Amino acid sequence: MRPVTEAELAEAVAGTSGPLLVRGGGTRTLGHAVGEVLETGGLSGVELYEPGALTLVVRAGTPVAEVQRVLAGERQRLAFEVPDMRGLLGREGVSTIGGVVAANASGPRRVQVGACRDACIGVRFVDGSGTVVQNGGRVMKNVTGYDLVKLLAGSRGVLGVLSEVSFKVQAVPEAEATLVIEGLGDEAGLAALRSALGSPFDVSGAARYSGRSLVRVEGMTGSVAYRVRELTARLGGDVTVAEGAASAALWREVRDVVPLQRKAGEVWRVSTLPTVAAEVVARLEGEAVWDWGCGLIWLLLPPGRGAEVAAAVAGRGHATLVKGQGGPVFSTEAPEVAALAAGLRAKFDPRGILNAGMMG
Repeated sequence: MRPVTEAELAEAVAGTSGPLLVRGGGTRTLGHAVGEVLETGGLSGVELYEPGALTLVVRAGTPVAEVQRVLAGERQRLAFEVPDMRGLLGREGVSTIGGVVAANASGPRRVQVGACRDACIGVRFVDGSGTVVQNGGRVMKNVTGYDLVKLLAGSRGVLGVLSEVSFKVQAVPEAEATLVIEGLGDEAGLAALRSALGSPFDVSGAARYSGRSLVRVEGMTGSVAYRVRELTARLGGDVTVAEGAASAALWREVRDVVPLQRKAGEVWRVSTLPTVAAEVVARLEGEAVWDWGCGLIWLLLPPGRGAEVAAAVAGRGHATLVKGQGGPVFSTEAPEVAALAAGLRAKFDPRGILNAGMMG
């Protein structure tokens, strides 16, 4: 099924008698969901764009590349730096903006501006009964009630099928630069990232891979130059500076997990406390790409290590199997969290037809 209007989408969901596998472009789908494929790519197009108000309203099936082209025409962007997972997962196809929101897909700039869900200011979606639901709007404001915008972002289609999303967007800064710190072991290299994030110098990226620690700053040219000098003095070590396109290329590698692409094994996405990140990687002995100041770890491991990963992060984070076969995709939830999640699914999808098995 490939509806082209919200009304057709609602009719398709209401009229189904079996499970539905909700799919945008299929470029970042995880889990073991089964059922008839319901594609959202037909729900495409920009509904409203007001550059002066930094506001964008777009249909959920719109390709991410189209959204980026529209924004680039006004020197604006989605601040949360959308990851492209096709290279890591060995996928083809076109990533859609609804899929990005459903996965809460967020890149390195999360340490400064927040996640995808923090840029979302409104959603329209169809719940499991076929009812169209709207929450939020086209401007940021505080309201009383459930924040369904935040709830739908990251729900991976198990609560509803997105039909439209609204974003606050960001002006592209005048300059960017990245400090590349080499010659440090993992403990010292990760400590440098934490030090940079704890500084007053408004860091917009803090990552480590292939023996290098990266710290990014963005903004007005003079401000960037000042912060680079101050951070160089603060962090020490063997520091070089990449600017402009060279800096951007480094962060595309982090954003898209390029160092782990086309390598045999399983890839885990581990969210944990920055202070224990080095310990987690040392315990599991995998190849790692650290992002978000080492709060996010992309970890390459041999197959069948799921139980060890779960034990390593128990009580101090969670893990998701993003590339691999067999076993649960998500680490075990605390009983209270699992009960809350089950209650939400029962409320929004009482028939249990949307992406059944996705969270298993």
